[in-house]
Amino acid sequence: MSGWSHRHVLDLASFSVEDFGTVLELAQRFRSLPVAGARKLPALQGRLMTSLFFEPSTRTRSSFEIAAKRLSAEVQSFSPSSSSLSKGESLLDTARTYVAMGANILVVRHRCAGVPRSLARDLDRCGEQVSVLNAGDGLHSHPSQGLLDLFTLARHFTPEAPSPASLRGRRIVIVGDVLHSRVARSNLWALTGCGADVVLCGPPTLLPECFADFVAAPPPGQSTDPVARRGRVQVTRRLEEALPGADAVMTLRLQKERMEQHLLTSLDTYHRRYGLSHARLALCADGVPVLHPGPVNRGVEIAGELLDDPGRCLVEAQVRNGIPIRMALLYLLAAS
Repeated sequence: MSGWSHRHVLDLASFSVEDFGTVLELAQRFRSLPVAGARKLPALQGRLMTSLFFEPSTRTRSSFEIAAKRLSAEVQSFSPSSSSLSKGESLLDTARTYVAMGANILVVRHRCAGVPRSLARDLDRCGEQVSVLNAGDGLHSHPSQGLLDLFTLARHFTPEAPSPASLRGRRIVIVGDVLHSRVARSNLWALTGCGADVVLCGPPTLLPECFADFVAAPPPGQSTDPVARRGRVQVTRRLEEALPGADAVMTLRLQKERMEQHLLTSLDTYHRRYGLSHARLALCADGVPVLHPGPVNRGVEIAGELLDDPGRCLVEAQVRNGIPIRMALLYLLAAS
């Protein structure tokens, strides 16, 4: 893993093909560990991971904590309601307090975009020897979710040797509320970075046309793209156009609060036009898998029968794969 150069993991726009390959290879090793008997590795013994979650989370937080414990790291959890933030302490001072207690990695989740990056920059400026791992920030990025989705797809296509090459030339369809999804943004960088073509499908209120150019240029603050040749991004409004030729389909959670913003007419209408079902997937080749980052609204994004079909739905595999992916990230950051 000598080629790893990231002190922090804040988004996937800065990942090269080699970076994706390193994470997938390491995650595959961790996933291959026996599921019975001693499951801990001494890799991070003596290291401390602190989770700073300013936004509710079940899957991500639990997955990071399990991953850290399987690497023998100590785990420290932060609760905003009982912290000194309520007394006026700044987020930076709160983070430095945990660093002073010995934290080596801060896993940060925040409802505002840019908070993990700002925190990493300020800690670097202060000379603190700590890594920041973004566990989701506003509408910006959710790198570990993007990587576990990438790993799940790579394992589906090439189970014994998942790698960026597993995605090259594949057609991946992403359906739903792309506008409000940090998961979709991370998947766009990850999938196109590994050479996959991405078709985005959804209503105009949840999928502006500008997303066709999402990976066309490096994001603000990044002068060059570490990937020489990315896959393409296409936007379409009709599932009937998106699904033929698809190698995999990912649907995104429809946030019901969007109904209050008048971005949708009704959930029933949305399901009729964009909901996935066995009948809809007849437009694809046999065996095309379905993914969803969770939590799932049954009967809205996915029909219940499809969600419960282990032969087509990879949602449980995504949850399982979150642990080895996060083990890989924690290991690489601790090593750096």
